[in-house]
Order: sequence, then structure tokens, then C-alpha cells
Amino acid sequence: MSIDSNRVPTLAISIGDPSGVGPEVVLKALSDPQVAGLAKFVVVGDRGALEKTAATCGIDPDSLGVEIRDAGALRDPAGVVFGKLSAECGSAAVEYVRIATQMCLDGEAQAIVTAPLNKEAVTMSGRKFSGHTEYIAELCGAKESRMLLASEKLCTVHVTTHVALRQAIESSPARILRTIELGNEAMKLLGFERPRIAVCGLNPHAGEHGLFGREDEMNIVPAIKAAREQGIQCDGPHAPDTIFLRASRGAYDLVVAMYHDQGHIPMKLIDFEQTVNVSIGIPIIRTSVDHGTAFDIAGKNKADPRNMIAALKMAAVMARRKMQGLTPAVMNATT
Repeated sequence: MSIDSNRVPTLAISIGDPSGVGPEVVLKALSDPQVAGLAKFVVVGDRGALEKTAATCGIDPDSLGVEIRDAGALRDPAGVVFGKLSAECGSAAVEYVRIATQMCLDGEAQAIVTAPLNKEAVTMSGRKFSGHTEYIAELCGAKESRMLLASEKLCTVHVTTHVALRQAIESSPARILRTIELGNEAMKLLGFERPRIAVCGLNPHAGEHGLFGREDEMNIVPAIKAAREQGIQCDGPHAPDTIFLRASRGAYDLVVAMYHDQGHIPMKLIDFEQTVNVSIGIPIIRTSVDHGTAFDIAGKNKADPRNMIAALKMAAVMARRKMQGLTPAVMNATT
């Protein structure tokens, strides 16, 4: 995923929940030499919250050479308590995402990179909220969105994410096919000319020819067949307990997972620090860390910025490819 264009994109970075590790990993990542020159950065959050975090990690926000877009979402940023669930902080984190997303929709930024927020804190504020991906899709007017987990070792796209497992089991061939299509196009944006895609089965041993359930034969097989008819290089359904190992050893570039944990568990095991969360099926580029607010270490200068650095790098790569006109249909999937 090399960057070969001289054009520099602008990345909007939302700092996440102010009482979590989001502001800390943002400050640490932006102070890392390997991030310098990747893009122009606009940090979206409450300046006071950044300054409170700066006092714990010793990184002055004004020393980073980036723009700070003060959202003014907190009544008293100095009163934020690290590691404590707060409806106000949850609401503020969502406001940062809204502002950064609008910057992308207005053409002011070419990508958004999000630090972690806390779904429980957001819910405490009275807002119905299932996750970053769904909320950003709503802001963009996108009817379909998917979550892609990407690292140098392997990528995984999910047919379903933040829904009950019972609901995930009922995924239709059309939804599975659309996931394969979106994953294929996203991988092209990451530089894979013809991605090799493995599709997971739903049941143990991919159903074992109907012995352990018929969902694989009835829903997944037709989707794979339809994707192959479009020229997409994919096969399956594969037994979920072995396909990630094969893919991580180079047999495939992308794995299609049927539900949240089927994809998240192996990805976090394979490469937790470098796995980036990418929203696809929306008209803007969005990457994110793939970890939570880590309230237990917030404000203690213990947060590891490597995941945020990886998210910034990936956003810069995707943004530059888009600026070069290498923009597949996935970036305009709003129907």
C-alpha cells in the first residue's frame, strides 16, 4: 500500500470519547515521525479535552502542526473524568464524527479517521446508536454499508455486524452478494487488481452438505455463483474454522465473514495492533482504530498509538488513490 502521488489529502480526525484513550492515541500518532507528510490533518474535538489529555502524555497539541477544529461540544472540558461513562462525553464524541463526516461530504477533507467512542455512553445521552459505520452511513444517505477489517496480513469484510446472531443467520443471498461486491471494490481501492476472495460458511464445516444446516447451500452458494458470473474471483463456502488460517498464509486476500465475531476474533488474533476498521458502501473514505475506549487505562499515558497510526496510513493511501481517479463503485454505493 505505497503512496506514490505528490498530492497531499486532508484527513479529518475525530478524537472519540474525551474520557477514553481516543485523544491520547490521536496526539501520540500525530507526533510519530512516520505519520508526518502523509496528509494535512484536521483534529476534530474539544480543544479543552485535548489539552487535558496533553497534560497526561506530555504532547502539546499546538506543537504538532495540525489544525484543531474546536467543536465546543462539552460544557466544561476540564471537568472530564478519565475512565468514567458520561452521557455528555458520549454525545460529544458523536458530534465530532458528525463534523468530520460533513467535512468529507463538503469536499473539505478527503477522508475521516475516527478514534473510539463508547456505545453505552452514547446511548446514555438518549441517542439510538449501533456503531460508527451505521451512523456515518446515515449521515451520508447511504442505504448499505459494511465493515472491512484490513491489515497487511489479511482483510475481512462482514455480511452483518452489530445485530443479534439470530438475525445474522437469516442473511439473504442478495445481502451476501452485495457484501462480496463491496469487498471486491474496496480491495481494488487498496491496490489489489483482482482480489482473491474466500467466502465463509455459516454453519460448522460450512453445513457439511446439509448435515449441520442448510443456510450455506440455500443462501451462500447462490451468492457466490452470482459473484463469479460478474467476474469476481471468489469461492466457498469454506469451513470457518480453517479458512482464516489459509488466507493468512497467502491463499486469499479477503475473507467474507457472515457475522461480527466470525470475522473479528481471527482478525484481532492475527494482527490486533495493525488491523484497521474501514467503512465501505458509503461515498466517503472512513478508517478507524479497531479497539475501544479502554477506560481502564485512560489518562494514564499507557495507550498504544500503533492502531491509530495504521488507520491514518490506510486513510492516506485510499484518499490518494481516490484523488488519482482510482475510484471504484464502492465509493459511490448510495443506492
